[in-house]
Amino acid sequence: MKPAAWAGLATGVAIAAHGVYRRYRCDMNAARARLTTVDRHAISTRWGVVEYAERGSGDPVLVVHGIFHNCVGGLLSVRDFSDRRFIAPSRFGYLGSSMPVDATPEHQADAFASLLDALDIGQVDVICESAGATSALQLALHHPERVKHLAVLVGNLPGSPTAVVQPSAAKLFNRQLPLWVLRTVAPSTMVRLVAGLPKEFVLSSEDARFVTEFIDSLFPVSPEGVDFDAFVSNAAVNDYDLERIRVPTLIVHTKDDQLASHDASQRAAQRIPGARFVSLESGGHLMIGQTKMVRDELSRFFAEPPNRGVERVAS
Repeated sequence: MKPAAWAGLATGVAIAAHGVYRRYRCDMNAARARLTTVDRHAISTRWGVVEYAERGSGDPVLVVHGIFHNCVGGLLSVRDFSDRRFIAPSRFGYLGSSMPVDATPEHQADAFASLLDALDIGQVDVICESAGATSALQLALHHPERVKHLAVLVGNLPGSPTAVVQPSAAKLFNRQLPLWVLRTVAPSTMVRLVAGLPKEFVLSSEDARFVTEFIDSLFPVSPEGVDFDAFVSNAAVNDYDLERIRVPTLIVHTKDDQLASHDASQRAAQRIPGARFVSLESGGHLMIGQTKMVRDELSRFFAEPPNRGVERVAS
C-alpha cells in the first residue's frame, strides 16, 4: 500500500474513532442527566454513605435493586405501582453509596436497617429483585423485626446459575465502555442478555420501549458495586439458612428466565417456612408482560397480616 493510501486509511480510522468517542460521551452525558431528574439523598452510617431515593406516600416499601442498577433504577422497577412510599437505596458501591473495605451482604442488611432508623421507620415491606435478593434475605434473617413482608422477584437464590463467583475475566466486560459498545453495536444481543429472554420471545413495541429504558438506566455503570455482586455477594446466598427466615415471604419467578433459575426459586420457597411461590409462564428476567399479575400478587401479599409466616410455621 502506498504512503498516501496508508495516510488515508489512518485518517479514516481516526475520524471514525472520534465519531464513536463523541457518541459515547453524548450517551454518558445523557445517562448522568437522567440521574439529575430524581431527587437523591444520603445518610452517614458506620459503613459509609448510603444513598437513597424515594417516591410516593403511604406505607413504606424498601426496594432493593439488582446488579448494575442503583436507587434510580430501583424506583424505575416499581414505577407501575402506587399508593405506597417507595424507598430505594443504592447498594454498596453503586452510584453515591460507599463501598466498605469489609463489605458483606450482612453489612449491607445492617446498612438498610440504619437507613430505616434515619427515616424513623420501624417496619417495612421489602421488594428485592435479582442480585438484590442476597442482602434482602440477610435483612430478614438478622433484622426480622424490621420486615413486615418480603417479596423476592426473579431472585438470586441458592443453586441459581447467578449464585456463583464470576471468573476474573468478567471484569473485562462488566465495565461501562464494553457494555456501551455491546448496546451500540449489537443491541439485540444486549436485549437478550439483560432481559434474560429466550430467542423465540417476541417483544411488542411497548415491551421494546420498556427494555430500552431499562438498559439505558444501567448507565453510568458502578464498577465497585458490580464487582461486589459478581465476586462476593451473589455466591454468598448459597450458605444461607433459609429455614430460619420467619417473615412472610413471597417468591415470584418466570419459567423462561435465562439468567436466574426458576427451579432454584421454587426450592428456596420450599425451604422458607410458610413461603408462597408464584410461577409465571413467561417474561424472562424482567418479567416482560407480567406487570399487572405481579402488581396484583404484591398487593394481596402486602395486605395480609404480617404474622402470616409465623402462624404457618406453628401450624
